[in-house]
Amino acid sequence: MLTNNYETPTTVWGPVRDAAGRMLFRLWAPSAEKVLLRLNGENRPMQKSDEGLFSLAVADAAYGASYGFVLPDGRFVPDPASRAQTGDVHSPSRLVDPEAYAWQQEAWPGRALEEAVFYEIHIGTFSEAGTFRAAIEKLPALAATGITAIELMPLAHFPGRRGWGYDGVLQFAPHSVYGSPDDLKALVDAAHGLGMMIFLDVVYNHFGPEGNYLPSYAPAFARNDRDTPWGAAIDYHEPWVRQYFIENVLYWLLDFRFDGLRLDAVDQIEDPSEVHILREISETVRRTITDRKVHLVLENPPNGTDMIAPRQDGRGFYDADWNDDFHHIVHVIATGENAGHYADFADRPWEKLKTTLSEGYLRPGKPIVGNASPPAASLPPTAYVHFVQNHDQIGNRALGDRLHTSIDDHSYRMWMALLLLSPQIPLLFMGDDYRESRPFHFFADYNGEIGAAVRENRPKEAVNFGGIPEGVDADELADPNMLETFQRSRLDWNSADTPDGIAWREFIRTLLHVRREKIVPLLPQARGYAGRVAATPDGVIALDWVLGDATLGLRANFTDLACDVDAGGLPIYSNNGREQDRPLVGTLSLQPGEITVFVDQ
Repeated sequence: MLTNNYETPTTVWGPVRDAAGRMLFRLWAPSAEKVLLRLNGENRPMQKSDEGLFSLAVADAAYGASYGFVLPDGRFVPDPASRAQTGDVHSPSRLVDPEAYAWQQEAWPGRALEEAVFYEIHIGTFSEAGTFRAAIEKLPALAATGITAIELMPLAHFPGRRGWGYDGVLQFAPHSVYGSPDDLKALVDAAHGLGMMIFLDVVYNHFGPEGNYLPSYAPAFARNDRDTPWGAAIDYHEPWVRQYFIENVLYWLLDFRFDGLRLDAVDQIEDPSEVHILREISETVRRTITDRKVHLVLENPPNGTDMIAPRQDGRGFYDADWNDDFHHIVHVIATGENAGHYADFADRPWEKLKTTLSEGYLRPGKPIVGNASPPAASLPPTAYVHFVQNHDQIGNRALGDRLHTSIDDHSYRMWMALLLLSPQIPLLFMGDDYRESRPFHFFADYNGEIGAAVRENRPKEAVNFGGIPEGVDADELADPNMLETFQRSRLDWNSADTPDGIAWREFIRTLLHVRREKIVPLLPQARGYAGRVAATPDGVIALDWVLGDATLGLRANFTDLACDVDAGGLPIYSNNGREQDRPLVGTLSLQPGEITVFVDQ
């Protein structure tokens, strides 16, 4: 019998070969009196254990066969731990040979998180074909630019053919429109062959609104006392539920060899168990995978530091957290928009920007595990992932427009340099490497009431992310369920080969070269309370970070007036032509529009 003791090693979700070579099918369905296995169209009775686990070992089940389960009322349901679907989330599942793919990069050791430059990708719009195999063709250009970590938006099978993936219902099945599990393995393999890590975004706070059959035979998956903003909360006090998600974590990291996971909106994961599920996930991964570097990243909007604060072994339960505070402040300063999510950042934004760069979060966070959240400044800067835009902050805008289309070229260059040359872990959104101008919309593939609800929610989201532009009516916003909305969101790779695209990519390559050669070697020595802020006028930034025996200094002037600031060290980057072999000593006259970064060792 399962317990919520996280030492339990048994896998119970999904089909596996037993010692006799038979395929063992299993389904935890405690509320069902009987369940039939439907294998290649033939129904076969299953046996039920006292814990509600139905099982059947079959000798003639070949890989590639279709299967699913028939409930007492005659309904057919796919395997909730399906490794692949024959079609959509309502179709039969397909048996997959986990050993069929021949790995080319078996000795891949991983990379340190300090080396990460994240590049967030939506597989369906990253290429014209929108598949795992098509994405492989684009990776060499990213690697040559200096990208070191690909992050895929969620792949767990979701309803319809297109969507962002945050409404998945089959957690183990890569979305079939993107390709097969082996195609996904080939993408991971190709990234490793180019020296790049590859991460997966996973959603463990709710199931999507369509295609989730668990409530009909395993209602204990959902809490009846709490909802998330997107659906019923998951009941992690139930041992079988915990096991499902623990197995899912290890499945992505072991079977597909991902270098890490990014857990979406963990503030919506509540767990009254003695060992919180988020801690269990971390400790299971650390204990299980010891032959290569694997990293766990959070999205934790309440800004609690308890999950990422270093412990006795020098690591937190998780390695880093997305810092929305940095993005929101940059956006307010760069665009002047200050409504919705940006309202709290409109007051004294330059002061707040300096705080996020030097300390991390702006406000004390709410802890998830334990009763206290250490001060944000007590964490190293590498505990924070920074970005000037990502899928949320582009796709939830009224027009899906990117930042560079709203501000002048020089300012955008300065913000990008600030992002990539600060010691925090930077993240780019797909297309940022050549300055894509096509929009990225929110899109889905729902009909009926769900489709109407998704469509009606778009203006509300737009208000939170910059508002609806003057002259645009709410009913003119792109319908997320229309195919055209998805198609408009595809990258235009032809623009990467234009003179402007080539020049921008060279600019990014230059910044990332400086980061790799001059900044990354200092980051393993980063500790808490590293950031120091000098008093400067609004629009002028003078920041130092103590990184072991070295100090990384950044000076930036976003104003129209020169400003004297203190500086000391060898320049490693300057957009003002400062010579790298001539040390900065004493007072630096920082010119309008100048950004200079230096190291003092």
